[in-house]
Order: sequence, then C-alpha cells, then structure tokens
Amino acid sequence: MVKKDEKILEAKKLTKTYKPSKENIVHALNNLSLDIKKGEIVAVMGPSGSGKSTLLNMFGILDQPSNGKVMIDKKDVTKVKKGDYPKIRSEMVGFIFQQYNLIPTLTALENVMLPLKYSGVKKKEAKKRALKYLKEVGMEDRAGSKPTQLSGGQQQRVAIARALVNNPAIILADEPTGNLDTKTGDEIIDMMTVLNKKTGQTFVIVTHNPDVTRIANRVIHLRDGKLEKIK
Repeated sequence: MVKKDEKILEAKKLTKTYKPSKENIVHALNNLSLDIKKGEIVAVMGPSGSGKSTLLNMFGILDQPSNGKVMIDKKDVTKVKKGDYPKIRSEMVGFIFQQYNLIPTLTALENVMLPLKYSGVKKKEAKKRALKYLKEVGMEDRAGSKPTQLSGGQQQRVAIARALVNNPAIILADEPTGNLDTKTGDEIIDMMTVLNKKTGQTFVIVTHNPDVTRIANRVIHLRDGKLEKIK
C-alpha cells in the first residue's frame, strides 16, 4: 500500500555547472531542491535553457550533478558506481522519448521485451509481461509489427509499454507528445492518465505542451536552473 505523501523522488540542492571556457561558467541547475510523491503526475515546464532536460538527465542517472544528490525510492543514486548505472536504470527508471527510440530491426514485442532481457528475466516470462503491457496500451494486435509499420502515435504507445514493463519506480517522459499531431498527442496524454490511475505509476513529464498540465497533479516551472514556482 502506498503511504500518503510518500516520496518517490527527491532532488536535494542539485547543481550542474558547465565550463565552456575559463571565463564562461554556465549553471544548468542552481541549488535546486524538490520532492515528487509516489503516484503523482508532475509536469516540468520552462523556457529553453531553463534546466528541464538537465534535471531529467539527473533523475534518469544519465548525468551526475556537480553538487547535491538525487534519491529514487530512498536510494541515493548519485553514489552509485558508474558500472551499475544500466542495472539501476533498468530497474528504477522508465524512459519515454520524443523520438520514441524504438529499435527499427525489432518488432513491437521485442522492443518491449528488451528491458526485461537486461534485467535477466527469462524469455518466456518476458514475452508474457511484454504482451500484457502492449495490451494495456492497446497495441497487442501489432505485437509483430516493426516501428516502420507503425504510426507515430502507435510507436509512442509501444515506447510507453517498454517504459512500464519493468515496473520502475518512476517514468520519465521527455516531450512525449512533441512529434505527434494534436489529436494523437491528446490520446497519449489521456492514456498516461489511465495508466497512472490503474497502476499508481509516477510520471515526470518535461513538456512545452500546455495540454499536459491538465492531467498533472503539480506543474513545476524552472527558469535559469532554479525552481521558479510550483502550481
């Protein structure tokens, strides 16, 4: 049972500094702290260069902060050894990308099975779980199709199934409707809402799309690497 207000993700005084030259220092994130609760849908918004993508990279263990830390399900992932990053990512984080990032030579089913393979799940069980999640996103009948045989919306549904299949602590979505027309984008937004209510899955969605805010429990606004406001 999920405890009320149980934290699933914590950023504590996160700072990420880049030094393009000796004279130029860029603070992509500047002493940023925030908490995300289990089962929330949180939208992260802000102008280009505000730190949205950098924050998502920190949450996804794709980059390390200059200072501060990230806690996922009470585990300090900033202290994880680099060689353990793939295992931690596959078990704790699901990714949904704007470009879908499906492997073109694999079928929808094989794409969804991939995270389970890296987690050491046996093929029979992996197939069973992958089919279950393809069914959840309405793509069971296209399990044998390759990405080139699917529309953009269908590819994103497969990508969502892939993100969910390992039952990770959080789902990180980077502009998940960015490459879709308005109608298809709305369908993807509605589907994430249904999945959130059905599974209790936590979603952190970086977006420029104001329609995403209608499903969010909270909207976090960033500016210049800092937390500007939370609605």
